[in-house]
Amino acid sequence: MNALQQYIDLYRDHGELLRSRSCPLLNAPREEAFCKLQSMSLPRKGSENYEHTGLEELLAPDYALNIARVPLDVNPQATFRCDVPNLSTALFMLLNDQWAETENSRRQLPEGVIVESLARAAQSRPELVGKYYNTLADGDNPLVALNTMLVQDGLFIYVPKGVRLEKPLQLVDILQYEVPLLTARRMLIVVDDDAEAKLLVCDHTQNPDARLMSLQTVEIMTGRNARFDFYDLEESTEMTTRLSSLYLRQGAGSNVLIDGITLFNGTTRNEYYCRLPEPDAELHLYGMGIEDRSRRLDTYSLISHEAERCHTDELFKYVVDEASTGAFSGRIYVAPGAQKTEAYQANRNIVGSEQARMFSKPQLEIYADDVKCSHGSAIGQLDAAQVFYMRTRGVPEATARMLLKQAFMADVIEGVRLPALKDRLRQLVEMRFSGASGACSACHSECSRQGLGDHPGGEIG
Repeated sequence: MNALQQYIDLYRDHGELLRSRSCPLLNAPREEAFCKLQSMSLPRKGSENYEHTGLEELLAPDYALNIARVPLDVNPQATFRCDVPNLSTALFMLLNDQWAETENSRRQLPEGVIVESLARAAQSRPELVGKYYNTLADGDNPLVALNTMLVQDGLFIYVPKGVRLEKPLQLVDILQYEVPLLTARRMLIVVDDDAEAKLLVCDHTQNPDARLMSLQTVEIMTGRNARFDFYDLEESTEMTTRLSSLYLRQGAGSNVLIDGITLFNGTTRNEYYCRLPEPDAELHLYGMGIEDRSRRLDTYSLISHEAERCHTDELFKYVVDEASTGAFSGRIYVAPGAQKTEAYQANRNIVGSEQARMFSKPQLEIYADDVKCSHGSAIGQLDAAQVFYMRTRGVPEATARMLLKQAFMADVIEGVRLPALKDRLRQLVEMRFSGASGACSACHSECSRQGLGDHPGGEIG
């Protein structure tokens, strides 16, 4: 039996219960997704664009789903302790895929801004949510179809025309269960014309001994001259699998930054599908992964330039060590007529052991002649001469290697447009390379040592 069949059977047997716990707007596309999945097969390892990560293998285990919406015993404080000095955020949470807020979540949100449970917003504002929900995500992608069929909640953000959020938004996603569990969550983010917002998403797993899966679909729409930053920080466990598909559509003159940061994980597949169908849009797509033990991180990106005078800058960096695996496959597409396009793609990697593996496949597909486009890839080891030079200056070899790895990640961190977050990421990366077993626990100890303490808001997990 293929891996999809267990989910098809589950929906056939329990679809009525799932729909009864949801709302009409989220239920509307379920049947179409269900029908599509019956004729689909999941890509296996070695398939096109899945050369190093097979979805069939990842979805084959028997995961439980909380269809009946039974309250689960999750303690956010066990995970969410880390502090970002000088960064105050409006904080919201998803506990597995169930919505939660802190006391001060909505304080100082401008009038008209909606930050809400997706299910609740779909119920109370069906005209607004229905205008955007499931319009970007590709239903022919099996991960999207599976998410659409099973999703029950997630995040909805709407920033009205001309509104600029001074305070960043923060969503903390916490996975916790004692037996294998799959959560299907959805994010729908709309930043209207001339609006501005920043969102920090922190993914965490509490139980290191349970096999858990996060199946996520993100849809982001930005209007004309809008500005939006999306920072996606993963700090999970070796037993966690994350399958994320992000879809972006930018309006004319908009400026978007997407930054995927993987500090701790098990197996992660991040997909980015970015469209620039209107002129003068600008996209910065960044990411980094620090992999050791037997962790795996696979990134796929497709940036489609469909209009004139758009600019994209893509940079992904990996450090893979021990028996870990990294993979990057990126494609920049420039459509006929998309003149004056500027698109740059780079993937740089350090391999720290004989057992570690890194695979890189940058690609350009250009059908316009007045463009500036480049792509490049590099896979290598730490510079032995630099290590030797630092050792001659009294720096121990382990410290020298750690400092060089930190320096290697510096330009990805420099792309962060939140100064407090940028400073904290430098510390988190330093702790990661120095051998911390988990970013949050190490961070909490450091905060306690410095007397920073914990407080709601102003935090990163």
